[in-house]
Amino acid sequence: MPDLDFISRLTLWTAIAIYALAFIAYGFDLARRSATVKAEDRMLVGVGGGAGTDAGDGVAGGASDAAGAPVRQRFVMARIGTSLMVLGWLFHLTATVTRGFANGYVPWANLYEFAMIGTLLIVLVYLGMLTRVDLRYLGTFISGLVLVLLGAASAYFYVEVKPLVDPLKSVWLVIHVFVASLSVGILALAFALSVVQLMQSRRERRVAEGVANAGPGFLRTLPNTERLENMAYRFAVVGFVFWTFTLIAGSIWAYFAWSRFWGFDVKETWTFIIWVLYAGYIHARATRGWRGTPSAWLSITGFAAVIFNFTIVNVFFKGLHAYSGLS
Repeated sequence: MPDLDFISRLTLWTAIAIYALAFIAYGFDLARRSATVKAEDRMLVGVGGGAGTDAGDGVAGGASDAAGAPVRQRFVMARIGTSLMVLGWLFHLTATVTRGFANGYVPWANLYEFAMIGTLLIVLVYLGMLTRVDLRYLGTFISGLVLVLLGAASAYFYVEVKPLVDPLKSVWLVIHVFVASLSVGILALAFALSVVQLMQSRRERRVAEGVANAGPGFLRTLPNTERLENMAYRFAVVGFVFWTFTLIAGSIWAYFAWSRFWGFDVKETWTFIIWVLYAGYIHARATRGWRGTPSAWLSITGFAAVIFNFTIVNVFFKGLHAYSGLS
């Protein structure tokens, strides 16, 4: 019988290598967008056409054909990057499934396995959304995030296959952790959009001030600040709904495992802190009119707390939820 755990590790490192290639391809895409915008600006200045316009919708600033109609850029490197992300995800899925068969239970019972399923769902959400809206400009952020998290988990958090500890022998392991992972995947997109929103906001502000070099040229091929913020908010709301379910499901699981719904364990406390941060973000933006930079920073802070919860808390804090698997 083949060593399924070895196959899992081999296919996971293959996925990491492919994600690295995707990151490079997406990086070339952003560089190509910037170079194209600058070339068009020079061309327009040469014919007395000014410095071009800010497209903000995927059309490089000022580009037009012989009839004067806007020319939509093809962004070939972005397509290559996306194809590599799909290929990497298939290897990633294979690694996750074979780890599950090697375990004999769902592959998200320790920090290493949670990193596998969490990043798998981040990529899945990203690729799924590409079928509805063009978010390929987030490819560098998403592939980079997955590359760091998955690479660190594979290098430092790997643990041998071992039997489940008693509190994890529950159907809630399947439900609670999977929904939490899905929530992280959705909130990761909100985070990436908020980062880009801050960059775009700075560029638009500098343009309004008349600054010639307002920022990286590729930003002119991206949606404007308002659209980026609206998309980030929608993703955050959906992710918050799943996180709320995660909090409730965790409390129910705690009752069956330890005969109490809540005990202020460090993991429980941080899960609640994350819920409060996103609840505050949604409430402030919906009722207090917090728009623009404050909104983006709240979104980024919320996701930073998510990453802290699933890395630092799992590794360095002791408690009933300390299932990192590390000695």
